[in-house]
Parts: sequence; C-alpha cells; structure tokens
Amino acid sequence: MKSTRPARVSLRRHSCRPAIDILVQSRLWGSKPQAKTVLRRAIRKASYVVSTQGELAVVLADDSTVHALNRTWRYKDAPTNVLSFPVAGAPARHGTPRLLGDIVIAYETTAREARAQGKSFADHLVHLAVHGFLHLAGYDHVDDDEAETMERLESTILAELAVANPYAAPGVSVGR
Repeated sequence: MKSTRPARVSLRRHSCRPAIDILVQSRLWGSKPQAKTVLRRAIRKASYVVSTQGELAVVLADDSTVHALNRTWRYKDAPTNVLSFPVAGAPARHGTPRLLGDIVIAYETTAREARAQGKSFADHLVHLAVHGFLHLAGYDHVDDDEAETMERLESTILAELAVANPYAAPGVSVGR
C-alpha cells in the first residue's frame, strides 16, 4: 500500500551559501583560532544582503605577502589591510559554482588598525571580510558616489552582524 504522505523535500540550505575556502598562509593567524568562523559568518551575511553567490578563497597572510601583492597588482609599495582579486570573465557553466575571486588579509596591519581604532580584532576582521567580499561582488569606491554606496552597504551588513559602523569614527579607511 502506497503512503499518501507527501515526499519529504530537502531544501539544501547550504546551496545558497557561498563556498568559502580559507587558507592560512601566515603562522601569525594561529593566535586567532576563531578567525575562520568570524570570516565565514561575515561573508555569508554579506552574500545574503547583496544576493551574490559563488566560490571564493580567503588567504590569511602577513604584511610582507600583502605588501608584495599590493606592489605587483596595485603599484602601491606598502602593505594594506585587505586586497580583493575578483575573477573576471564568463559566467559559470550550468551546475558549476561561479568563481568570485580571492580576498587576502594582512595580520599585522589588521591588528595595528584594530588597536589604533579601539576596536576588537574580530570586529575589524569582520569589516575587512565584508569590504573584500563587496569588491568581489562588483562594488568599488573609486569615486565618491561609489564609495558612499559601498560604505552604506558595509554599515548595513555590519549592523546585522552586531559590529559598530566603522565610518562613524573619523579617519577610518579600508582598502583605499
């Protein structure tokens, strides 16, 4: 005898989350064991808010690595807190994830800025992850209008993650 109950449907909640690979390139990150959890939570929230899905990598690096990348790709001979490398090109084929790109975060600069701004390392890391992800999602801050849009989005996402608005403090700059 056949059951009249409807078949159970799997909603696969994970299918709408970005696939995030986190690579620890520097031993300095060993002092922050919650960094991966913090990053995943921040990026998932950002991806939900801007409706951007795909696959990305986050590289937890040191200042010397980020300095070299910044010099090579942005022609700026200094370390920075976060770099984003969006993947340009054709959309993913049906059934394969869209590649979004890479985010690289420098430990020493992140720690130094968090101390200077009087915030926790984790809160600053959340901000950098959101900022980097928005670049992968196509947002930028080249001109004032773009910067205003991006900062407003960052502030909205950070509020949902219970992180204070970093742009409320004077002199805060991320990735510029």
